[in-house]
Amino acid sequence: MRSLLLGIDIGSSSVKTSLLDADSGKALISKAFPEEEMIIDSPEKGWAEQDPDTWWKYVQHSIRYVLSKTSVKKGELKGIGIAYQMHGLVLVDADQNVLRPSIIWCDSRAVSIGEKAFKELGEEYCLKNLLNSPGNFTASKLRWVIENEPALAAKIHKMMLPGDFIAMRLSGEICTSETGLSEGIFWDFQKNGLSDKVLENYQISKSWIPEVLPSYSIQGRVSALASEVTGIEEGVPISYRAGDQPNNAFSLQVLKSGELATTAGTSGTVYGVSDKPLHDPLSRVNTFVHVNHSVQKPSYGVLLCVNGTGILNSWLKKIMGAGHIEYDEMNNLGSSVPIGSEGLTFIPFGNGSERIMQNQHIGAHMLGLDLLKHDKRHMIRSAQEGIVSALTFGFRIMQEMGLDLKTVKAGKANMFLSPVFRKTFVHMNKVVLELYDTDGAQGAARGAGIGSGVFANESEAFAGLELLETIEPNEHFYEQYEGVYSTWKNHLEAIQQMNL
Repeated sequence: MRSLLLGIDIGSSSVKTSLLDADSGKALISKAFPEEEMIIDSPEKGWAEQDPDTWWKYVQHSIRYVLSKTSVKKGELKGIGIAYQMHGLVLVDADQNVLRPSIIWCDSRAVSIGEKAFKELGEEYCLKNLLNSPGNFTASKLRWVIENEPALAAKIHKMMLPGDFIAMRLSGEICTSETGLSEGIFWDFQKNGLSDKVLENYQISKSWIPEVLPSYSIQGRVSALASEVTGIEEGVPISYRAGDQPNNAFSLQVLKSGELATTAGTSGTVYGVSDKPLHDPLSRVNTFVHVNHSVQKPSYGVLLCVNGTGILNSWLKKIMGAGHIEYDEMNNLGSSVPIGSEGLTFIPFGNGSERIMQNQHIGAHMLGLDLLKHDKRHMIRSAQEGIVSALTFGFRIMQEMGLDLKTVKAGKANMFLSPVFRKTFVHMNKVVLELYDTDGAQGAARGAGIGSGVFANESEAFAGLELLETIEPNEHFYEQYEGVYSTWKNHLEAIQQMNL
């Protein structure tokens, strides 16, 4: 009998499900729903919301699809892993009904609440115990609900992160993880538990926080109701969960201190693992509990995030092609323009406030436009160079913190399918880039195998991970790409001065 593992990745653009053969370590099938990107509602400027039950609807579609294409027999499915968009807030009542749309990761409404808490809790406590400013994270979003929607807040039974919600829909049980609570800034790293000071300052009831379980563990089993709507056999364990960035690092086997992972989807990230609780004094990059953390063997993930990444590329696709241009064609067009885009520069911060900019809402800007020279090819290349420049800005903050950044791993997907993006990334940051055949859903499936005991250890879980390509920088191009970054940074500083 086969041993199969199911991985679910809840993104803000789509929900992807993969079925992994545990014996070979290879994905049998993967499917994402919907075909077009999910809608993000923005009722007011800087807000970003999604309906959690929309995620659940697409989870059902994707699971039914992969199960139908592989004829899974009774007893073959051994575990389910869940990865999810980080920093979102889901609220339910005592009957597990959703109380309001989820306030998701790129929503900026709680910035001032986090700044106020940083002052009241004190910089020393926040940076030593939380490793971050409370910022615009989940705890601050919950405080916003308490302040602005008190009647709704009175009905709260539990608060959850997006992955906790999907696990609840699958099992009927509500729990969360250490890594999840740390990403919400509920976690005290000194006591290795909930921060009573954050809860007290925000007036958050401790009863609202779900039971805390390790990322690798049995966290509930598929209920009869969920079995009926998904086709999964009743009783299959949910045995892994993590936010998308810790999970992306996990999916690339980035588990030891000094290892790094990167993504370039809707948002762009670099995630480095450290065995020390590092922090940035300005909280421009953030430290969370990694999936393999334990008191005996600490493991922390240092995350830089640029909200305006693939969403900028997607915006260009919409306005340029009106549905008739594909990303491959855009990448080819961008490749036909010289390094530096002949003086055209893109500042990509058009998707809410940016942490690496200390939660400033910089906005997106196209600078140096020459109407007699520049066309859509230049716009495509300059957008990709601008995104990498923003990642480089954060990359250099991580280096200042003491992370040794030499080799970075990524899945060969999203913007890493672009030769321009890949070459700009390796040369601007002077790193080796390793590209793998994996994604977040496959990573979640591997995690489920560890949590359910199918795999004896992490090394066994990654036996089937395939390295597709290694890209090494050429010193000959360092000066050109450093010039692109310097121009970008000068433009950014001028914009910041204008906003003062």
